Amino acid sequence: MTTTAAPPPALRTPRRKRRTRIDDRGWLFVAPFAIVFALVFLAPLVYSIYLSLFREQLIGGNAFVGLENYVAAFQDEKFWDGLIRVSIFLVVQVPIMLVLALGAALAIDSARLHASNFYRIVIFLPYAVPAVVAVLMWGYIYGDQFGLAGNVNQLLGSEVLQPFIPQWMLLSIGNIVTWQFVGYNMLIFYSSLKTIPGELYEAASIDGAGAWRTIFSIKIPAVRGAVVIATIFSIIGSFQLFNEPNILKPLAPNTISTFFTPNMYAYNLSFAGQQYNYAATIAIIMGLITAIIAYVVQLRGSRQEAR
Repeated sequence: MTTTAAPPPALRTPRRKRRTRIDDRGWLFVAPFAIVFALVFLAPLVYSIYLSLFREQLIGGNAFVGLENYVAAFQDEKFWDGLIRVSIFLVVQVPIMLVLALGAALAIDSARLHASNFYRIVIFLPYAVPAVVAVLMWGYIYGDQFGLAGNVNQLLGSEVLQPFIPQWMLLSIGNIVTWQFVGYNMLIFYSSLKTIPGELYEAASIDGAGAWRTIFSIKIPAVRGAVVIATIFSIIGSFQLFNEPNILKPLAPNTISTFFTPNMYAYNLSFAGQQYNYAATIAIIMGLITAIIAYVVQLRGSRQEAR
């Protein structure tokens, strides 16, 4: 019996490595979105950062100043006044709105509520009203000389309701925003509740869990991710507060200033004061603050959900 000896290592034919071919056709499908994203989002962002590094001067024109605009912004009392105001608005209004939305979602999801579809449409309906129309409608209601508040004051014979005074203005705006967005957040929570498997309810019923036990042990933990998403959206909306105070300003010119919120401040700096560089600086700072807070909320929510 003869055996064939294996060839020495030097005579072995080396194996050819397979070259993976990259298919570039996928970029054709991504290209429309990438182009629109670059033109609509990236280009304005880069241009805003570019503007924030310059300053229009009487002598020399538009000159490069580096981070001087950012230093000036953090020393600007008007900027801090608006930032503190929207921060208070965020801390007070957002929890109230989310609690009301969660309560409405739990009530509609409950089998004990009759005509739940009707209530769902009614609660969501204010979100379908255009923002400008909603603010104008509430502005008429708030009018202490011509609106519902004025009629109540005439009926009582005293100036009890004055929504446009400085002490009430932020609360009045918070009421408008809450009225508009409770239905929107309710729909997010309600959609999350509908994804809960029915087996969990059956197991809870077998274990003798009541309605409240089911809510706190099954439903609320199940919508934790939706609560995080709604909170992030609400944080972004609070720091971008602009429409409501800007539309109500003609009705309360002595209460709502041009720097009532940072967005209003940047808007008036740009279009009324022609200070485009400083307005871009305010916008960039607010964008960074919003992104950092939203990221912290998302990170904290992800950790709690992982537990």
